[in-house]
Amino acid sequence: MIITILKKDLRLYFSDKKGILITFLLPIIMITLFAFAFGGVGKKKSAPKPLGVLVVDKDATTASQELIAKLNTMQTIRLIPSEEEKALDLVRKGKNVAVLIFEKGFSDAVAADAALPIELKYDAARDIQMRIVHTVLKEGFRYHLGKINVINNVKLKTTSLIKESSTKAHPGLVQAVGGTAIMMLLFSIAAIGGGLLDEKDAGTLKRLLIAPVKPLHILLAKMGTAMVVSILQLTTMFVFSWLAFGLPIFMDTFSLIVLILCISFAVSSFGVFLVSTVKTRQQLQGMSTIIIILMSAIGGSMIPISMMPVFMQNIAVISVNYWGIEGFFDIFWRQLPLIAILPKMGILLAIGLGMTLVSTVLFKKNIIAIE
Repeated sequence: MIITILKKDLRLYFSDKKGILITFLLPIIMITLFAFAFGGVGKKKSAPKPLGVLVVDKDATTASQELIAKLNTMQTIRLIPSEEEKALDLVRKGKNVAVLIFEKGFSDAVAADAALPIELKYDAARDIQMRIVHTVLKEGFRYHLGKINVINNVKLKTTSLIKESSTKAHPGLVQAVGGTAIMMLLFSIAAIGGGLLDEKDAGTLKRLLIAPVKPLHILLAKMGTAMVVSILQLTTMFVFSWLAFGLPIFMDTFSLIVLILCISFAVSSFGVFLVSTVKTRQQLQGMSTIIIILMSAIGGSMIPISMMPVFMQNIAVISVNYWGIEGFFDIFWRQLPLIAILPKMGILLAIGLGMTLVSTVLFKKNIIAIE
C-alpha cells in the first residue's frame, strides 16, 4: 500500500509542470547566475577583466608617466587618462569607480623619498571594487618605486567624492531598499495580472466582451489597477524605510515621485505582458517566478551590479530592476539633479510602452481568442 501511494504522489507531482520548473530549473538558473557573478566558471582559468580607474597626471613628468605605464602592466586594473573635472564628474555619476590623481611635485617627492602627493578619489557606493583598487595600487606603488621591503611607507590618500551625511542615505541602504522594493513589486503585480485569468475562467471576461467592451480597454484597465497598486506599494515601502531606517525620502521628493511613477508604469506593463503570454494561472505562476527571479538576479536586486562580471553588467540593462535601482542611487546617494536622472526614467517608460504594445497583440491571441 505504501508503494502504491508513493507512486500516486510521484505521478501527481511530475504532472505539475510548474512544480517541476520551480524544483529543478529555477535552482539551475540561480546556480548558473551566481557562479558567473562570483567567478570560478569554466575549465580554462582566465584573468578577470581589469577594473577601469581614471588617472589624472597633474605632475606631467617622466617619473609620473613611467609609473603610470608600469601600473598599467598589472592585470587587475587599467588606468585611463582623463582631465580632472571630467574624471571627477564620471566618478560622482557612478560611471567609474575611482580616479587616481598625481599632484604637482610627485617627481620631486620620489627623488627626495618624501610623502607622495597622490590621491585616490572614489565612489563609496562601489566599496568592494574600491577596496580591490586601493590594495592593488598601493602594492603597485611599493613594487615599482623599489620600496617593496618597507612596510607601509607608501601612503595612498583616499577621499570619497560623495560624503555621507544626515541628509544622504548609505549606499548599502539604497541597495537594500531599492533592490528589494522592485523585486517584491514584480511579484505583486504578476499576482494581480493573474486576476484576469481568473475572470476568464469564471466567465466574467466573456460577459465584458459581450457588453461590449473593447479588449484594449480591458487590458488598459487591468494595467491601470496594477499601476495604482504599484504606486501605493512603493510609497509604503519607502515611507517604512524612512520611519524605520531613516532613508531621506524628502531630500528630492519630486524626483522620487517621478521615478516611482516611471517604475510603476514599467512594472505594470510587465505584469500585463506576463499574463498576455499564458493561457492559465498555473502557467503564469511558473513562468512569472522564473522570469522575475532571473530579472532580479541580473538586474541588481540580489547581487549589486558592481560585483558582477562585465558581460552580466551588460545584460542587466534589459531589466526594470537595473534602471530603477540606478535611479534610486542617483537620488539618494549621488544626489543628481532631475535632468541627469531623466534618461533612466525615459528608458523605464520606453520599456513599459514596448511591453504594452506587445501585450495588446498577445492578449487578443492568448486570452480573447480562447473565449
